[in-house]
Amino acid sequence: MKFRKDINGLRAIAVIAVVLFHFNPTWLSGGFAGVDVFFVISGFLMTGIIFRGLEEGNFNTLDFYISRVNRIVPALLILCLTLLLFGYFFLAPLDFKALSKQVFSSIAFMSNIIYWKESGYFEASSHSKWLLHTWSLSTEWQFYMAYPLVLVVMRKVFPIATMKKIVLLTTILALIFSILATYKWPSPAYYLLPTRAWEMLLGGIAYLFPFKLTQDKQKLLEWTGISLIVSSYIFITKENYWPGFLAIFPVFGSFFVLQSQRSNSIITCNKIFQKLGTWSYSIYLWHWPIVVCIYFYSLNDAYIYLGIILSVLLGFLSNKYIENLKFPRKFTNYFDYIKSTPITYAFILISVAAIIFINNGFFKNSSMIYQKLVNTAQPSPYRGSCHINTYQSPKLSCEYFGKNITWATIGDSHSVEIAYALAKKLKPQNIGIKQFSFSACKLAYQESDEFNKCATWYNESVEYILNDTNIRNIVLNHRFTSGFFGGDAINYPAKPNSQKINIETNRMTKNLDELIRKLADSKDNVYVFYPIPELQRDIKLLIGVNYEKNQDLTDIVGTSLDWYKSRNKYIINHFDNVKFPANVHLLNPTEVFCDSKNCFAVKDKIPLYFDDDHPSVIGAEQLINLIFE
Repeated sequence: MKFRKDINGLRAIAVIAVVLFHFNPTWLSGGFAGVDVFFVISGFLMTGIIFRGLEEGNFNTLDFYISRVNRIVPALLILCLTLLLFGYFFLAPLDFKALSKQVFSSIAFMSNIIYWKESGYFEASSHSKWLLHTWSLSTEWQFYMAYPLVLVVMRKVFPIATMKKIVLLTTILALIFSILATYKWPSPAYYLLPTRAWEMLLGGIAYLFPFKLTQDKQKLLEWTGISLIVSSYIFITKENYWPGFLAIFPVFGSFFVLQSQRSNSIITCNKIFQKLGTWSYSIYLWHWPIVVCIYFYSLNDAYIYLGIILSVLLGFLSNKYIENLKFPRKFTNYFDYIKSTPITYAFILISVAAIIFINNGFFKNSSMIYQKLVNTAQPSPYRGSCHINTYQSPKLSCEYFGKNITWATIGDSHSVEIAYALAKKLKPQNIGIKQFSFSACKLAYQESDEFNKCATWYNESVEYILNDTNIRNIVLNHRFTSGFFGGDAINYPAKPNSQKINIETNRMTKNLDELIRKLADSKDNVYVFYPIPELQRDIKLLIGVNYEKNQDLTDIVGTSLDWYKSRNKYIINHFDNVKFPANVHLLNPTEVFCDSKNCFAVKDKIPLYFDDDHPSVIGAEQLINLIFE
């Protein structure tokens, strides 16, 4: 295939968005859609390679795989080797062990499955995963493995013209499935191939069914495509279900750019975009570990700009000295394929990663307190089964232990461990609780929004609690941060000219007060937690850093009390000044998590969190004591 400058420029548009989003999401809230642009490009190029080979009768599946290995693996191996060397010298043992698992899954191209099982892409814990971004490489590779095999089998049965129609029909069906699956299974839909395949297939459609346009129409189509892509970068946010139907905008935008086939575009073909497009794969590989490093060492914002420059520099060097290495692409026998240089080194590095993992990151058994702290910084064992990330009826909410259900908890993900700790506390009395929790669900009680599944769930859950006369005591807990009171308005004093933020904040606090009073009118007790202090780094990183520095692990500071008060100033002032009925009890977590100056990640050898903002089971048990005191 002739080199197309427009495709190279489209790569630049994709990588710029991803890099800006990862370094600072406020710059480009939908920048993660750049990955979807990459998927369309890959589908276009792979379909071209495979169909040309099938039409000419010389397509070799193994040669195709080797060409993909030669293209993708060498730069990935250098990145993984660099991270393992870094981890050996600078990471705590269990963090090094976690890194080795990530290296193994990335080189084996199954990291998308691993990360789907572990956590959501946008969760805070993602910043402790050095190779999280390789999920997209794994998804692409799985497509590369299956796609040519399916087409080769089809070629034995159907003529090329029929195959093209089948690919078109499959793309439509895959799109419909992706939209439906995104709302039913949001986390696997984000990571896994079945819901991403249509994006790569649509790229293939651009190759199989090229538009024949005049120059004016080519330009119009290109500008339409660019507008769709850029609009998705600006207006889509991580709060939206993804990919879902919204992915149509960047994906079809990319499709239109490919169909416009403009080789002299001022947008895609300028010198800067051509260079960035050439380096885009390596820039993508290196930028995310730099983002994690900034988070890991709690570096200030100035390092963001340095990190972007370093990403481009490392991308340039990797492209020049690694990506351009020449390896054999055709072999005379099957044994030669196994001896392929990138495959050989991949097996070596996978083996090294496995050894590190099996040896627990070369953990020093003499420091058992470190192991104990890490092992006990755990979430509720029922988090996976009782906590929801998408809508389901409140009737299906979990009941814990006792048959006499007289307690209920309601809130977002920060209420899960509190529910479990409360259930354990009440179990000896044969008293049970019912848990209502929805991830990142803002308090939307009494709002009317048929498209907001969270609002629907919240209203239905509250009505369920009010109608259940057996439930007499309610515990309410929320993060009270982004996604709760309309962005960060609840955490920080309103900025000048921020009328919209003020309106949103006032509306949400009104909803909160209305809910608390309504619960107090029909129940015996309502317990409302002030915001739980958030750490400025993941607790396991804090434990690991203190361990490596041979510092005392008895008490580990997570943040200052002043930072907590400043971050939560609005909601704290609101709770301090509002008048609630006598059966409403406001509980302040700082009484057990903080002293007069600091809030702790570990206190008296007890890990109070399991990440950077959710309490651990042990930490939640201490919070629950506030209820009974």
